[in-house]
Amino acid sequence: MYLSRIPLNPARRGTRKFLSSPQVTHAAVMAAFPPGTATHTGSDGRVLWRIDQHGNDIHLYVVSPGEPDFTHIVEQAGWPTTAAWATRKYDQLLDTLAVGQAWHFRLTANPVRNALTRPDATAAKVRGKATGLNAADQLNWLGCKASDAGFTLAESGPPGQREDDVRILSRDTLTFRRGTATINLSVATFEGTLLVADAERLRTALTTGIGRAKGYGCGLLTLAPAG
Repeated sequence: MYLSRIPLNPARRGTRKFLSSPQVTHAAVMAAFPPGTATHTGSDGRVLWRIDQHGNDIHLYVVSPGEPDFTHIVEQAGWPTTAAWATRKYDQLLDTLAVGQAWHFRLTANPVRNALTRPDATAAKVRGKATGLNAADQLNWLGCKASDAGFTLAESGPPGQREDDVRILSRDTLTFRRGTATINLSVATFEGTLLVADAERLRTALTTGIGRAKGYGCGLLTLAPAG
């Protein structure tokens, strides 16, 4: 597995396209892998990406089973003469995970619930379309996903007032075209501190993603040393 970081130039038209359309970004990311290169190896990993933006500081992060070549992205949306991209082997971090460790994390996800509808008074409930959540529900969604992903949320605050150490950095609904269809995607970016509860499950979450819409920039969990 590989983890890549590509700086994007906010003045470039390509960057504006990436920010407005996950479909465009997905196509550009997948074009970084030559034919025959592994882009999906089942439970061992898949291509995941996320754009982090802080004012004019914009970076594209990509996790992938195969080693990428982002020359085209740098030419379209980056800094061709001054900065390229950085790629490192991800296994070096994955192999260090152990139960009890604390890590700072960031995750952009598509937190939804499957609405239940009742067609008539006697019919059983049936699965409905996915719907977006409010901020409190999105935090609850993350708490529910944490167990399957092999971590718990750390707590902070004075005794008797401790809360999960997590916050929502941004919430948005993205609208973009996919062929003839219009896609509306509810996204939220979470940041906080997690504790490793199951190292193997966390490795799987880091390499296969969390939640839905992984092809549209959701699901990529990244870690940094806590504190």
